[in-house]
Amino acid sequence: MIEEAIEISTADGTADGYVYRPAGGEPAPGVLVLTDIGGIREGTRALCARLAEHGYAVLLPNVFYRTTKPPVFPSPMNFRDEATRKRFGELTAPFDAAAVERDGAAYLDFLTGRSDVRSGPCGVVGYCFTGSHALRLSASEPERIAAAASFHGGGLYSDKPDSPHRVLPKVRCRLYFGHAIEDRSMPAEAIEKLGEALMAWGGQYENEVYDGAYHGWTMPGRVHHPEQAERAFAKLTELFDATLR
Repeated sequence: MIEEAIEISTADGTADGYVYRPAGGEPAPGVLVLTDIGGIREGTRALCARLAEHGYAVLLPNVFYRTTKPPVFPSPMNFRDEATRKRFGELTAPFDAAAVERDGAAYLDFLTGRSDVRSGPCGVVGYCFTGSHALRLSASEPERIAAAASFHGGGLYSDKPDSPHRVLPKVRCRLYFGHAIEDRSMPAEAIEKLGEALMAWGGQYENEVYDGAYHGWTMPGRVHHPEQAERAFAKLTELFDATLR
């Protein structure tokens, strides 16, 4: 596996990040990984390295490039702390739907323009608040996304006019949603409503809750659930193997 630091020109500036690719040299299917609110750190880099070892060319952009370079939090996150909550607001403020789509298009342009990335549609996965970004990108780039996944994604369903679930009619790819338990950003009722919207949509999807796993369980940290994190990785690779190989 090879890790390479990169920069990406976007409509709003320059995003830093990394590309991970298999060491063999043959072009590999492309995958875009969008980080949780903790940004690029050891856990996300390890995840991308595992995906590359599994046979994918992986782009890990710093989605917070407008605000900061990693580390995005100067100290451990504690959402009971006012400074952490303030930082959360600073990091997420630039992300309206249009910004998500602009960034996604730039990331895909960069990824698919590389000689070590195989031609054809890519996969995308988002964690935490970028779970909705993965869904939006699958709708705005239907020809370039073959599969999209969200793990402990927040705010995927609401009554708001711009709720992410409302883009489903534009989605053509296969979708996967892995939810946390007792998640205030995606409570049980919202998960159920999302399931109803997915059924009405009629495409290929899975929408499931990970027993015993709290919001953020996929990444090392306070609520990490190793067994369910491994299951999430297996579901992700199954999704990409079925759609990108």
